[in-house]
Amino acid sequence: MRYHPFSLWIKILWVALPHIFLVNTAIGQTVTETLEQFDRENSVMAANQFFDALDKEAFTDKKVSFPPQTNTDSLCQQVWYWAAEWLYDQQQYEKAAHYGLKSLPLIHPSNETRADCLNLMGLVYLRMGKIQLAAEYAKQCLEIDQKSGDDDRISSSMNTVAGIYMAGYQTKEAEQYILGALRHAEKADNPARKAVIQGMASEIYHSLGDDHKALAYAEKAYRIDSLSGRMMQASIRLSQKGSALLGLHRYQEAEAIFRRVIPVFRERGDHHSVAIALNHLGMSLLCQERQREAIPCYKEAASLLSKMGDLYNEIHAHRGLYESYWKINPDSAKKELDLFDLLKDSLYTNATAEALSRYHAEFGTQQLQQENEEAHKAHHRSILMGIIGMLLIIMAAWWINHRNLRRQQKRINELVHEIEQLRSSSTQTYNEEKPAESTETARENDNSAQDEDKQLLIRVIDIVNEAMPTGHFSVEEIAGKLNMSVQTFRRRLQYAAGESPKAYISAIQMERAATLLTESREMPVSQVARLCGFDETSSFSHAFKRVYGCSPSQYREKQ
Repeated sequence: MRYHPFSLWIKILWVALPHIFLVNTAIGQTVTETLEQFDRENSVMAANQFFDALDKEAFTDKKVSFPPQTNTDSLCQQVWYWAAEWLYDQQQYEKAAHYGLKSLPLIHPSNETRADCLNLMGLVYLRMGKIQLAAEYAKQCLEIDQKSGDDDRISSSMNTVAGIYMAGYQTKEAEQYILGALRHAEKADNPARKAVIQGMASEIYHSLGDDHKALAYAEKAYRIDSLSGRMMQASIRLSQKGSALLGLHRYQEAEAIFRRVIPVFRERGDHHSVAIALNHLGMSLLCQERQREAIPCYKEAASLLSKMGDLYNEIHAHRGLYESYWKINPDSAKKELDLFDLLKDSLYTNATAEALSRYHAEFGTQQLQQENEEAHKAHHRSILMGIIGMLLIIMAAWWINHRNLRRQQKRINELVHEIEQLRSSSTQTYNEEKPAESTETARENDNSAQDEDKQLLIRVIDIVNEAMPTGHFSVEEIAGKLNMSVQTFRRRLQYAAGESPKAYISAIQMERAATLLTESREMPVSQVARLCGFDETSSFSHAFKRVYGCSPSQYREKQ
């Protein structure tokens, strides 16, 4: 079943990297013997013996046992279906197809096992290079899964369809299905399924020439399998990463990966994975101009793939041999090229292309396109909402800033008015050289704290007005002239004026500017700016407009 942790990934893995586990010969013989016994007897006892053999290898989710009264059709359906699964795992595709076809008519259309069996038949015929038959069974499986609404099953069947289109050299269609599979796998949140489909996506984007995407998907899949402790599957992801590195011309890195994973596949007895990795290792060597080293890799791969009947990957081995022999032995190169053309023609014909085009429409292309459009719309909506959110933030920031500026403008206007009143009511003149002790004595003799604050403000106004033309009216310089520390000056001015020293100094500048513009009408604005402590006329005009709401020239005209 597709929910079985082992068969979960082997049932939906793409033809370019099937990577199937093999079990030891002793258990294989036991399964074969019990299967032959069941074919002779169709008995409950023989069925239970068959499933006992599968259970020893943990090939099924749990131990299957049939009660004595089980009818023969149910026995045959279950035994033959699992026999097809077992034989597919053993890479005996002809026998797997034989038992799958025997089981399929016995499975009720509403049973989920029917979709599993259809999916299996699609994979079996894909391995055998019978793409039209593979597409036919995959189509039926996808229809059932889509009706079920089960995202995990839909992602599985879509992944199989993507593999069929890859084998049919229709990679753009394969991309549509793998993107659909990724979306459904994300909804199902099945990590093992995600890893398999991301691995498939890596292979598809490698075929499309987008190896940066291919590498990203392979690395995501590798992380999932590594963290889950599925080391064999992690080795498969490394192989897919190696393929992407080949496409990015990082040949030495790719070579290192394939040399690392091939011994792992050999140890597990996974000859299919060994063959495919050898194909890729041969390519990495060939791209480094190491043709003689590449030849034995391609030869072993071609031999293994020929025995398994995997035409799709076998033709790649012969093409690699042709390219490797080209400069070394032209006669051998010609033979390999002829074999490559022969195998390719048998795998992919015009009839196959037409069938795939027809099935592409029947698979529910409209629904798939609608899903893709919905995904794009969702993406655009998220972007639009992000833009709207950003605009709202900008507008809120502008409004807050504008409100603060209005408050500052209002406050400076109030300060300017207060400064005008202080200047007009001032009758005292202070000497800048007057010692601090005299100031303190006057303060002690003055019973009015309000008068003290007023006189401090007048003193600050006088100092700033005198120092503006020279530009020496910083907080530190004013504090020094008052014989105060900067901290003391800040504290006292804040208390007396209700504003920071910087804001109060700006107000003094603006009051002085308004006076000069009104009383000295012939004086150029640039000179007014210098007398008010501004180095640049533009800075002066900007500061003046913030306070009075108009430029210095307009203010002068109004007055």
